[in-house]
Formats: sequence, structure tokens, C-alpha cells
Amino acid sequence: MTAPGSYSYANPEPDIVTAIRDGDFVDMRPHPYGSNAVFTGLIEADAGQVRVIYKPQRGEAPLWDFPMGTLYLRECAAFELSRALGWDMVPFTIARDGPYGIGAVQFYVEHNPAETYFTLRNEHRVDLQRMALFDALANNADRKGSHCLRDESGRLWGIDHGLMFNEDYKLRTVIWDFEGEPIPDDLLSDLQDLSPRLEDGSDCAVLLSEFLFNQEVDALRDRLEVLLEEKIFPVAGLGRNVPWPPL
Repeated sequence: MTAPGSYSYANPEPDIVTAIRDGDFVDMRPHPYGSNAVFTGLIEADAGQVRVIYKPQRGEAPLWDFPMGTLYLRECAAFELSRALGWDMVPFTIARDGPYGIGAVQFYVEHNPAETYFTLRNEHRVDLQRMALFDALANNADRKGSHCLRDESGRLWGIDHGLMFNEDYKLRTVIWDFEGEPIPDDLLSDLQDLSPRLEDGSDCAVLLSEFLFNQEVDALRDRLEVLLEEKIFPVAGLGRNVPWPPL
């Protein structure tokens, strides 16, 4: 089960979904960078092997501003929010048990690691506009340049979404290219379409509540309302607006 150039990492075929949900982990190796435990490897099923990223809950480093043991759930919430927007910029992600316990398992995007936001920004303006709005909506506290990947077909993806959805303002990102600019009509329409999907009792709101605290879902609604009212990309404040290191 290899991924051709036109493959959808956000909406994989049913046999790959089944493999990621139920297959056996094989050849899992620790990723050498990052403050939390991250593993890359394969999941094996009857139909073949799928390459994945695995982030176990037990490998999460304590943080003062995010509740312990919740980062893997925020990874899953980011995927569901991207899907609800219709933007599909986050690879397929689920929570499941693995070699080191429960964690987030994400479809691995084949990419050139030398390409980052800093090398791609001039070619992917519309993609990065979506990503900037997605990060503002989800309150991304850690959008580094290397969290923007381009797959073999040339499509842009966002990864590493554990530090998101805090109810307090935390937006830290390298993507300030569109600061204060009007949100394009098509993207504004997508945000407007999201609004009823986040209403209490809606399928999307119920699903997000499986991964986030109720007050965090409420804060998500509030951020959406601000974007819809102001109709501009966020403006950086006086505090820390860029993650460190930026790459």
C-alpha cells in the first residue's frame, strides 16, 4: 500500500484506514528530534504496510500551559477540524493503542525534508493563507517552518499539532505573511460554513469534545466568531508571536 503522487493523505482508501486503525506496529524507530517521544515506522495489515508517525501519550513532556497527557488528543482534534473545514491539510490521524500505549497515529507524508515554509512560501500563497487561518482558529502555539510539508504531488500539508486549542490566546507561528489583510471571499465562506457545524450538539462539536475540554470547544467558537466579524488575518501582538526555534 504505497502512496502515489496524487494520493490523499487526509482521506486514504478504506484498506489503509483499516490498517492504521487495526494493524500491527512493526519497525518503529524513535524520531531523533523534539521534546516529546515520536516514532516513525510501519503498520502491517493483510493488504500490506503503511508508514506512520506514532506519538504516545506516555512520551509527552510536562508543560505548564497544557494539561498533562492531552497533546495526542489535540493532534486528533486538528485533523477533525481540518476535515470539517473541507481543507484537508492535516494527514489522517487517529488515537489508538500502540507499542508504548495510547497515542496519536498519523499517516506519514512522503516529502523532501529540505523543503519548509521558508522555501515554499512564494509558491503556495493560497495554501498558506488556509494554514494561517487554520492556526488562528485552532490557536496553534507552535507553527514552525518545518511543520509545513510538500508531498510528492506538490500539495502542502501541516503537521505537529499537539500545542493547539488552548482556551487562552497562544498563537505562535512563522506565517505572518498575510497579517491584517482581508480574508479572501472563498476562505471566508469556508469559515462561515463551519459555524453551524460547531453549534452545541452538532456532530462536529460532539466529536471535538471527545478530544478537547468543553471550555476549549467554546473558545474555538469564539475565535471563529472574531474571524468572521473582523474578516482579516490576525495581527501580531506585542508578546511572543513566533515559536522558538522557528524551524
